[in-house]
Amino acid sequence: MTTTTLPPRAGRHCHNAVNPLHSALYFSPDLGREMEALGLTHPRAAYFAGRSAPMGAVGAGTVTATFHNFSHELVARHVPAVWGTASPAAVLDARLRAVDATLRRLLGEDVLASPEMAEGAELALRATEACGRSGRPLYAAHADLPVPEEPHLAFWHAATLLREHRGDGHIALLVGAELDPLEALVSHTASGRGMTPAWALRTRGWTEADWSAAQDRLRERKLLDAAGELTAAGTELRKTLEDETDRLDRAPYEHLGAAGVERLTALATEWRNKAVMAGAYPPDLFGKG
Repeated sequence: MTTTTLPPRAGRHCHNAVNPLHSALYFSPDLGREMEALGLTHPRAAYFAGRSAPMGAVGAGTVTATFHNFSHELVARHVPAVWGTASPAAVLDARLRAVDATLRRLLGEDVLASPEMAEGAELALRATEACGRSGRPLYAAHADLPVPEEPHLAFWHAATLLREHRGDGHIALLVGAELDPLEALVSHTASGRGMTPAWALRTRGWTEADWSAAQDRLRERKLLDAAGELTAAGTELRKTLEDETDRLDRAPYEHLGAAGVERLTALATEWRNKAVMAGAYPPDLFGKG
């Protein structure tokens, strides 16, 4: 049995506070402007390039495998063509400029210059010291990047490492549960915690027919009912997946310790709430739709 020094779900709570400050970038007009300046004008091209650039000029197969819930056909429309427009190094530089502009706009100069931001960056970076590269390709690629000097950029870098470390482990569990990419999306949305179907279809490259077919496959496994809601078995599977993701992701938070996790969660929660109030996310992004 795994032992822990942390309160129940402390690592998940910390992740839920820190991660939104990473992922706000993907909804930021600042990222769009920076990528458009490089010639990457399509939002999906900008996203695929921005998130995969640490891996180098990879092909569509690598992006599909590591991102998991996108249609391969959508990925292949943009990758590897993006690398003929902008190099991974140029994309990484543009991404960091966009991070800087986004955090300044959402949090304000006072927060970025505060001792609390420097403290948050130090805590988040300390947590990443216990992350492991093995079997975690997106985390490992990001871990090879240098840590930015400015505290708010260092915090974002650490938030990215923590996000990709957890995400890589979660994808392994989805594969183990034999949930294909769209089945994972559909079941997550049915739990009430995922993106709405409209957002998933708009950004992940699937059609309504694909979505319906995935629902039918989940019904055959008794994970979804006729109304599209999770069955008891489906609810239990989603709970198990989240609990097991916590288990695979426990090392950085154990390393940081209970007091450090509590402090990082408190700091990041305040910043996350401020960012959300500043319009970091579309209001119709999450829910069952």
